[in-house]
Amino acid sequence: MSADILHDLGPLFLGSRLKRLSDRFQGDATKILREEGLGIQPAQFPLLAAVDRYGPMTVNDAALALGVSQPAVTRTAASLVEAGLLTETRSDRDLRQKALSLSAAGQALMARAKATLWPRVHAAVTDLCDGLTGPLLDQLAGLERRLDDRAFAARVQAGPRGSGERPALTIRDYADDLAEAFYAINAEWIAAMFALEENDRRILSDPRGEILDRGGLILFVEAEGLGVVGTCALMTTSPGCFELTKMAVSERARGLKAGEHLLRAVLARAGTMDIETLYLLTNTACAAAIHLYEKVGFRHDAEIMDRFGRRYARCNVAMRYEP
Repeated sequence: MSADILHDLGPLFLGSRLKRLSDRFQGDATKILREEGLGIQPAQFPLLAAVDRYGPMTVNDAALALGVSQPAVTRTAASLVEAGLLTETRSDRDLRQKALSLSAAGQALMARAKATLWPRVHAAVTDLCDGLTGPLLDQLAGLERRLDDRAFAARVQAGPRGSGERPALTIRDYADDLAEAFYAINAEWIAAMFALEENDRRILSDPRGEILDRGGLILFVEAEGLGVVGTCALMTTSPGCFELTKMAVSERARGLKAGEHLLRAVLARAGTMDIETLYLLTNTACAAAIHLYEKVGFRHDAEIMDRFGRRYARCNVAMRYEP
């Protein structure tokens, strides 16, 4: 066993030991956020989370909520404003102070984090701390041993099972608390491959009004340990005519067959609805998705392309469902 002065003289160096453990978690958090493509640093995340949970807040309010100094919040806020994730406006309560609010990009980032990253972090922490008992120093030693065996970043990346077993998939109906996930999961892939169009923004910003209130359907797929990872909708475009749209699965769920599981669930629901024509619009760049659509019964259709293809600038493929 290698020498460890902080362990051997535990009560004397408790602060140093806690800092060492904190640095270890912070290093893994940096790695996790980089691999998730969120583009922020661990130290910035608590402020975003506070504004997301409590709403617009002044620097003073944020300092109290985070338990840190006002200068520290000011520096973090400035970096997030510069990154386009926070905005500053005059506070309604005190015009001398500015209130921090999430920008549209900040809202999308938080929605994505809460839907896909936070459940895995929560599960990893729960698993890491499970069964630790006894005096604090003994628990710290046990925690360190577990991190030596398997780094925290690896625990988050693998999910709670960590055995290579595919996590269970669950279909969920739309609820208003999933509106942010609906927007974030779709915006993620559209922005990565194309550009959000006005039609996208209108639908993603008001799924209840644009889809559900008009007789449509929205489903989600949730992976155990990963949270909500995908969504798909059926949207009425004319009497008896529905578009299968906003089909998206987070990149982190690749290999889980979540997209096929979700698509088959949507088609099963479609079979119970009064649908005469079911179609979809896509692009040849989405080759894997097109292969899946063909697998479940969609066929390329020139008439559908002629009737509906102009709804999106990116559309060059139209398909009709023929079960």
